[in-house]
Amino acid sequence: MPRAAFGALARLVAIAALALSLASPAVEAAADDLDALVAGPQRSAANRVRDPYRHPAETLAFFGVRPDMTIVEIWPGGSGWWTEILAPYLRDAGKYYAAGQETSLTSEEAVWNRETFAKKMAVDPALYGKVVVTEFAGDRHDIAPPGSADMIVTFRNVHNWMADGSADATFRAFYKALKPGGILGIEEHRGDPNRSQDPLAKSGYVREDWTIALAEKAGFKLAGKSEVNANPKDTKDYAAGVWTLPPSYRLKDQDRAKYEAIGESDRFTMRFVKPGG
Repeated sequence: MPRAAFGALARLVAIAALALSLASPAVEAAADDLDALVAGPQRSAANRVRDPYRHPAETLAFFGVRPDMTIVEIWPGGSGWWTEILAPYLRDAGKYYAAGQETSLTSEEAVWNRETFAKKMAVDPALYGKVVVTEFAGDRHDIAPPGSADMIVTFRNVHNWMADGSADATFRAFYKALKPGGILGIEEHRGDPNRSQDPLAKSGYVREDWTIALAEKAGFKLAGKSEVNANPKDTKDYAAGVWTLPPSYRLKDQDRAKYEAIGESDRFTMRFVKPGG
């Protein structure tokens, strides 16, 4: 058999084996166990590499996820980093909305994210067939039916909305989609509280008080903070902003060992609640 054909056959066999394993009683039972899903065979090796910095099981546990919830993730990206955990976790008893970038966006990054995510969903319908894909862009779209979501989660995105001027509209959209008593979980690169906040967050860092103010302006109440994603080695004073650090390494090989030793950014993790539940 030609090498290319053999490689294609091997990939098909691997996909089939993964689908069978995910349908097994053991994995079905593990759908209620975040730790088991974080270690599960459905996750890519590239995504697992970031676990020491993202602490997925601990972060989701802090937010209070349950398998019977309706959860919206904002901008899951092409790799579906959190989708690999949340989609199987919610598959049987809950609902997972992946609120991606607007389909009208034609930038190389936006197209790559949409196409790569769609391919990921299509390759394993047993795992991802129930994922509901919606559009997110401030308050221009319903990311889920109004008042239907138990939780919205978003990871390292507040600086993007500050940069494009959509932060207020974004938090209004979150408030609209959540049920009374619903939870908004946010992780973001933590800005230095002793430095003034750039309203456009060009460095990628956002102060905690700035984020709290944005959420409260939309009607949310702060319900808790976690230091699970803290990194005290992050000095937050790099010429290329937070993207100096891994995994971006915007300065390429310049002082790479130094930034590798620091690791990924210092991040705050917060839980907000929509009053009324």
